[in-house]
Amino acid sequence: MASRYFTLEEARGLVSWLEETFQALAPLRQRLGELHDEIRELQNSILSNGGGAVDEQLATQRRDLDKTSRLIEERIQPIHERGILVKSIQRGLVDFPSIREGREVYLCWHAGEPEIQSWHEVDVGFAGRQPL
Repeated sequence: MASRYFTLEEARGLVSWLEETFQALAPLRQRLGELHDEIRELQNSILSNGGGAVDEQLATQRRDLDKTSRLIEERIQPIHERGILVKSIQRGLVDFPSIREGREVYLCWHAGEPEIQSWHEVDVGFAGRQPL
């Protein structure tokens, strides 16, 4: 059971704030993807020709990755604190615990949607979305 439930109106009232939050995360998400790619390339070059300078680059990239991950987590924290469930940072996908016909369900929204338009049972994910 969730610690808090949202009415549709309450959840819809948070959509523009969520949209801004996920838009602000876009450059950090992009940087995270770039760092993952760079680290993979560095790990492959270590495998093919040993360590040395590449080890130092790899350590630097990993520190950058940790820092970027922490920044993303800091920006996501206010969403969690409001009782909203972040399902995908990449897609800007969140669920709002809600009560529908006497049972717990999730109101579902993802970045780019003008408002909350769907819901799903708590034991099904995004694929089980149903229109409101």
